[in-house]
Amino acid sequence: MPASIFDSRTDTLFSQLRDQKVWKELQTIEGPMDAKIRLKGYGDVLCFCSNNYLGLANHPEVVEAGIKGLRDYGAGTASVRFICGTFSPHHELESEIARMMGTESAYTFVSAWTAAEALFPTCTEPGDCIISDELNHACIIDAIRLTTVIKKGVQKAVYSNNKLSGEKSLRVALEGAKKNPEVTGQIWVVTDGVFSMEGSIADLPAMRKMCDEYGALLVVDDSHGHGVMGKLGRGTHEHFGMVDSLGAKRSDANRIDIFTGTLGKALGGGAGGFVAASERVTKLLIQRGRPTLFSNALPVTVACSATKAIQIMLREPERVQKLKDNTAYARKKIKDAGFDVLESPTAICPIIVGETAKAIAMSKRLLELGVFVIGFGYPVVAEGHARLRCQISAAHSTGNIDALVGALKKL
Repeated sequence: MPASIFDSRTDTLFSQLRDQKVWKELQTIEGPMDAKIRLKGYGDVLCFCSNNYLGLANHPEVVEAGIKGLRDYGAGTASVRFICGTFSPHHELESEIARMMGTESAYTFVSAWTAAEALFPTCTEPGDCIISDELNHACIIDAIRLTTVIKKGVQKAVYSNNKLSGEKSLRVALEGAKKNPEVTGQIWVVTDGVFSMEGSIADLPAMRKMCDEYGALLVVDDSHGHGVMGKLGRGTHEHFGMVDSLGAKRSDANRIDIFTGTLGKALGGGAGGFVAASERVTKLLIQRGRPTLFSNALPVTVACSATKAIQIMLREPERVQKLKDNTAYARKKIKDAGFDVLESPTAICPIIVGETAKAIAMSKRLLELGVFVIGFGYPVVAEGHARLRCQISAAHSTGNIDALVGALKKL
C-alpha cells in the first residue's frame, strides 16, 4: 500500500528533527516524583526539571487523601459536572481554592489548559478585545485563537513581554483598543503571573492601575506562582500584597479580576486546573463553558489530593520559605560557576545556552552525570534563546543543589 501524503510529510519532518539533533525522547520514571527519582535506563538521578515546587507530589498526607478519595468515591466521575459528575470533594476543593486565591468563587477543570480554553470563549462577546503578553503560556495563546474563531468580532492584540509603556507596550495596546471602532465591548488584559520559560514575574500592581485607567479586566494565569510566590505561596498577587489575609473579610481594592491556575504543579502535582473569580464568572462557566459541559469532571481522587496539598501549603509557610532559600542558593551557585542564569524571585532558573541542539546535548550529558534537567529550544522558546531550565523544589537539599552545580561545571 503506497504511503499517504500525511505519512510522507511526517516522515520527512521526523528525519529533519533527528538530523538537527532536536528529537525529543520521553524519559520514563519508575517510582514517585521527588528530589531524587528512579529513571528507566539511568537508575537514581536528581530531578531538577519538575514542577513539584513544594515537594508535595509524594507527601504522605496528599497520597493518603487520594487513596481515601478512591475508596470512598471510586475511580471515575463517569459524567460531566452538570449531569451527575459533581461530588462533595469538588465543592470542598473549590472552596479551598477560593480561600487560597482570595476570590469569591472557584471552579475546577481537568487541566489548566481546559480552564483557559473555557474562560475566553465563554466570557467574551463580539466587540470585546483580548490583549495578551507575547510570552504568555501556549494555553492562553490557543484559547485566544479559539475565541476569535468561535466568536467572530472578538479582537486581539499582543504587547512585548512585561513592557507597560513605550513602543509595542501594554499601554499602546490599550490605547489602540480604545480607538478601534470595532472594539465596542469589554477589554481583557491577560498575563502569566510567572513566565514559565523566563522565571520572570508580571508587574501586577502597575497592570492593575493601567487596567483601571482603561476599564479593562485583568486576568492572571499563575500556574507557576502557586506554592512559590508570597509568604504562604498563594501566588504572585500575594507577593505584591494584592490579596487579603486568610479569613479576612474580602475587599475589592487592588484585586485581580480572574485567575486561571493548575493543580498539577506545586499543589500536589496530580492534575487539574481552575478558574478563580467572582461568582458571576464561575456561574457563567457552569452554564455555558463547553469544556465543562462536554468533558468529564476532575477525578475525585485528584480533587481530594489537591485539597490536602493546599491545606498543607497554607499551614506550613516554612515549606514555602525553604523553597525560597533553596532557589536563592541555587541561583548564586550556578552564577558563581560561570553560567548565565536569569535573575528572578521564582523557582525557575533558566541557563541560556543559545542553540536548541546544544541545549539538548547538554541535557543528555547532565543525565549521564546523574542530574535530570531538560533543554528547551525552538519552538518552545525563540530561535537562539535555547536554555536549560533548572527548577528548584523545597524537597531539594543543599547537597542536591551542589551536585547539580558540580555536574554543570563538568559540561
